[in-house]
Amino acid sequence: MHIINSATTRHGKRSLLALAITLTLSACAVGPDYQRPQAPAAHDYAPTALPQTTASAPGVGGGAQQLVQDMDIPGQWWTLFHSAPLNALIDDALKHNADVEAAHAALQVAWENVRAQRGAFFPSVSASVDPTRQKTGSVLSSNVASNSTLYNLTTAQVSVSYSPDLWGGNRRQVESLVAEANAQRFQLEATYLTLTSNLVNAAIQEASLRAQIDATHHIIDDQQRIMTTLQRQLALGDAPEAAVAAQQAALEQSRASLPPLEKQLDQQRDLLAALSGRMPSDSMDARFTLDGLQLPDQLPLSVPARLVEQRPDVRMADEQLHAASAQVGVAIANRLPNVQITANIGSAADSASNLLGTGTGFWNIGASITAPIFDGGTLKHKQRAAEATYRQSEAQYRGTVISAVQSVADVLHAVHADADALAAAERAERAAARSFEIARHQLELGDISEATMLNAELTWRQAEIALIQAQANRYADTVALFQALGGGWWNRQDASEVASSAEPTHQP
Repeated sequence: MHIINSATTRHGKRSLLALAITLTLSACAVGPDYQRPQAPAAHDYAPTALPQTTASAPGVGGGAQQLVQDMDIPGQWWTLFHSAPLNALIDDALKHNADVEAAHAALQVAWENVRAQRGAFFPSVSASVDPTRQKTGSVLSSNVASNSTLYNLTTAQVSVSYSPDLWGGNRRQVESLVAEANAQRFQLEATYLTLTSNLVNAAIQEASLRAQIDATHHIIDDQQRIMTTLQRQLALGDAPEAAVAAQQAALEQSRASLPPLEKQLDQQRDLLAALSGRMPSDSMDARFTLDGLQLPDQLPLSVPARLVEQRPDVRMADEQLHAASAQVGVAIANRLPNVQITANIGSAADSASNLLGTGTGFWNIGASITAPIFDGGTLKHKQRAAEATYRQSEAQYRGTVISAVQSVADVLHAVHADADALAAAERAERAAARSFEIARHQLELGDISEATMLNAELTWRQAEIALIQAQANRYADTVALFQALGGGWWNRQDASEVASSAEPTHQP
């Protein structure tokens, strides 16, 4: 009795030791542990520090803008333009835009794939019932007590299969899928940012086109009045025919510039409808003018080290690099031995009612170890491919970071240059308007010719259109800066709700 107990004890210790070894191996994961790349060491976006304040053009609502270091960006940054129609349009677009809906669905797909892969951490259990009617040869003894050659046999069993994750291959696969899901989350944020930026830019362009069309109509009306005057003077012999022909040419040239502007306006309306999930034929109440938009007087500025945390495209590239790193571990684990544990328990009887009877039960338990010996180099080259994919993703990440920093630098240069251009355009428009007023008075006094006054008028109207375009550029630069800095997605409440609703609530 003592000997039996000792053997049993030794057998139990061996079992516990084997279990401990299995669990220890299961706690390991081959392959590299991912380390995020270091943030850029640069502290500015130009060899010399850029001015913190832009030029101003207060006469046309283009006041100086202050660049504020580390200023946080609101999640709904477009509200800083103080346009109720724009806010309503974007809110509606975020609910109905097809790209946003597709990105939401893609995020859900990614997390469902994570959940599916996590199922491999647990045993696979299946149940089966197999009723058959069989006939054996009369020269053979029957498998049933009745010795009949024709009989029924019903088998019911539960099968359990489990593969311990000895080398962490499944954990690396889950790690890769989680990284891909996070990348898809940032793809969703990029979709939000692209949509809102495109909507604001389309609204600005519509406002600019409306102002340019109005200015062109004024040019046409003024030129038509001058044309009428010249025709009357020609009939009286006070004006040469050449002056009338020149005026007619100028009038028709101005009329010819109107259809392209109207075409662009119609296309902008179509774009706004499409971005908000509408058909071009659907009605849309929102109308945008430059007077209905307010230029933000403060602009955010983040150092490059913080920029990489804010940009969705950089964060997405980071997660793709993480996924590639985990795939190296998967490829290594596939080259190592694998253990498969199986167990079956069930019952077999000549009828279903006897399945629980005495002597009908059976069971088996077993384990197998498989290891690749020769596969023609397939697994080796798959590992090398995974390592090369990691190097590729690493290079793509660096390129994405450089592009992100460049885009901010480009926008900052544009913010300053276009602010200077708007101030210059405002001065030019004022000077041209003053010159035109003087020319009109001189014409009334008979001191100058009609053609001279016409040239002054055209100079003023062209300066007015240039001023409108300069205004639109400053608005567009502001949009571009918010977009280049990431758009404040981290401050958007619905962003955290999307992430919490899609991500699994536990990590196995």
